[in-house]
Amino acid sequence: MALKFYKPVTPGRRGMSGLKYRELLSGDRPLKALTKGKRSFGGRSSNGRVSVRHQGGGHKKSFRDVDFKYNKKDITARIATIEYDPFRSAFIGVAVYADGEKRYVTLPKTMKVGDTFIVSENAPVKTGNRLPLGKLPVGTFVYNVEVLPGQGGIIARSAGNYAEVVAHDAGYTHLKMPSTEIRRFIETAWASVGEVSNDEHRLVNYGKAGRTRWKGVKPTVRGTAMNPVDHPHGGGEGRQGRGRRRAISMWGKPTGKGQKSRRPKKPSKVFIVSRRKVGKRK
Repeated sequence: MALKFYKPVTPGRRGMSGLKYRELLSGDRPLKALTKGKRSFGGRSSNGRVSVRHQGGGHKKSFRDVDFKYNKKDITARIATIEYDPFRSAFIGVAVYADGEKRYVTLPKTMKVGDTFIVSENAPVKTGNRLPLGKLPVGTFVYNVEVLPGQGGIIARSAGNYAEVVAHDAGYTHLKMPSTEIRRFIETAWASVGEVSNDEHRLVNYGKAGRTRWKGVKPTVRGTAMNPVDHPHGGGEGRQGRGRRRAISMWGKPTGKGQKSRRPKKPSKVFIVSRRKVGKRK
């Protein structure tokens, strides 16, 4: 296990845990040609108003230009480094292609420095290789999945995630998503074989509020702690029940606790074979 647990020498240290990065990473510094500065907007839109709550502050970060399109086909690439990326939970690495080009890629579990992969329609079904969904056998775990061919991977990219190929039917591949939803994808969309690295990320206990602030996450205030003017759950003398059947956000939309918030007429509904399961039974 790559988790380390701290001794409770202070209240913040009690229960705190972290990852043994010295064992997991190759120790290389970020590749300067693929790194640049990125301004933090604190969850604010172009007009200066907060559009995403609970974002702001945090440590200064350098942005790594990660390749999710994998548009260099039929050229073998070798993993030269395994690195930490402050903008994502998964580990990344420098892929050196046979023609000399270097790109950052998201790494799958079990991939080490010196391992190779290839993006090809005729590639073997091996961890790290990238193929069209229609070429993958049922039961294969995939990550970095495209929704539209050539768009680049947008599904199953965070630490420990993967989707499972469960069926092929009439030009579509059915994938079981990390959320347990089963969804149809056009079989010419591409996906990488394997599971995303750093699966123990979910077990890390930050231990204190300050460590969360270093990550750029601001505190969340419960609706029941607010006044009625600020939230539908607010008000009352002392602690009160929310007084309604379903939990809702401050804008009156269903939220949390397994509430269904998906729009009934969303265009992508036709691609859903079975809805996700919610709650503890998931």
